Amino acid sequence: MNGKNIKPIWVYVISILIALAVGAVSGFVSMDGMKEFAELKQPPLSPPGWLFPVVWTILYTLMGISAARVYLANTMDTPDALKIYAAQLIVNALWTPIFFALELRLVAFVWILILIGLVITMIAKFKKVDAPAGNLQFPYLVWLLFAAYLNLGVFLLNM
Repeated sequence: MNGKNIKPIWVYVISILIALAVGAVSGFVSMDGMKEFAELKQPPLSPPGWLFPVVWTILYTLMGISAARVYLANTMDTPDALKIYAAQLIVNALWTPIFFALELRLVAFVWILILIGLVITMIAKFKKVDAPAGNLQFPYLVWLLFAAYLNLGVFLLNM
């Protein structure tokens, strides 16, 4: 996409759709494992299953909005910020199959810690380009910290 040739609304639409598509594909690949997951022992504070797709839809939408803002800002720091965004999006997409489809719960926990590090880096880089874009990622970071707790709890309770 070239920011000079495309209307900003389309940058937002495309950016949000990319983020949502990554989440949808990741979830689709792991669908069978998610059904089996419901039968596992859960740690305290585990939310109901219906909440996960709602929260992730919101978070992927916020990711898309943030990435669009960074892209449209078109600063010297934009390319590096978007590379970190892409990297965290890939790591995010791979966590779901690692945890649900492959049932590698401990590997998934380490993977989510890597993802948290990437998201912290992304927030810092986004804030350097566009402060609101970085701030929009704090709910994502909080949810990932909670997801890491749930991941570790499920691993420990179902060894």
